[in-house]
Amino acid sequence: MISPDWCRMMAAYNTEMNRRLYAAADGLDASARQADGGAFWGSIQGTLCHLLWGDTTWMSRFDGWEKPAAGMKQSPVMITDWAEMKSRRVAADAKIEAWAARLSPERLAGPLTWYSGIVAREVSMPFWITVGHFFNHQTHHRGQAHALMTRAGAATGDTDLPWVLDLAALGLN
Repeated sequence: MISPDWCRMMAAYNTEMNRRLYAAADGLDASARQADGGAFWGSIQGTLCHLLWGDTTWMSRFDGWEKPAAGMKQSPVMITDWAEMKSRRVAADAKIEAWAARLSPERLAGPLTWYSGIVAREVSMPFWITVGHFFNHQTHHRGQAHALMTRAGAATGDTDLPWVLDLAALGLN
């Protein structure tokens, strides 16, 4: 099972990697960000928007956030304004870190029950499994966005978790 410390570390990693990805994407023009690169969610911007959609969807289950108005298929175009998307990403990351700071081993060990539109039924499973999926989903789609950005000529710098985070500042080293 995962721990609250692991969740805090992953939330901090999420924030830092999103900062790096959005900074790299800022160096590209809008047409490069919006060009279909053959990724599952199409473009750099579409992939990053889907990731924000996914984070918001899961956090609506985890912490009572408002669910996105768009469905999963519309997630790549849920936010078309780049400045708005960047602002919402920064706000979401801060809220995810605050949520992770409040997690307890007891909460992680408990259940989560929700209605899944993807499987069209109520689902229940240990909370820690869904939280692990949440952070894995982030890493997966950031990897896709990173590959698209690299192809477009943008650079994010290092992405390796032990070198990206100040583990001592998180109390983990």
